[in-house]
Amino acid sequence: MEVWDAYNVDGTLAGFDLIRGNPIPPNYYHLVCEAIIRHTDGDYLLMQRSFEKEIYPGRWEIGAGGSALKGEDKITAVKREIEEETGINVGDLEEIYTCVWEKHQSIYYGYLLNTSFDKENVKLQTGETIDYKWISKQELIAFYDSSECSPTLKERLTSYIDSIR
Repeated sequence: MEVWDAYNVDGTLAGFDLIRGNPIPPNYYHLVCEAIIRHTDGDYLLMQRSFEKEIYPGRWEIGAGGSALKGEDKITAVKREIEEETGINVGDLEEIYTCVWEKHQSIYYGYLLNTSFDKENVKLQTGETIDYKWISKQELIAFYDSSECSPTLKERLTSYIDSIR
């Protein structure tokens, strides 16, 4: 059973718990943290979601991320998700967006991680990720512009992609 903190739309704690899979009460949210991972050589990391995932099974994603667990702040959550899904030890993160996704009652915090991690040592997390690839900036933009990139991911990443075009 995965337990989350409940949040108000402004990102403040609401003071009660949410259980993954149970309905979230109206006007409350859970926290989701994700990161675009850029290597110091300029390449970006794409991760393929497991076919076991409920949302977008088998789809490629830019970076790594997931829901914050009870008691985690956004930085702790994104670092844990990156390390679990990729094996990359996280250093400095730059916050690049915040958005609210009403449909799933989620507040998203997005980060950029610049890393010199050995690109061949990415580790996959069973049940979460099944493959990875490093792509150039131009390939990242082409992926973003394609139908391969999920509409919800496009929505969250628009400002970042526009900034690197």
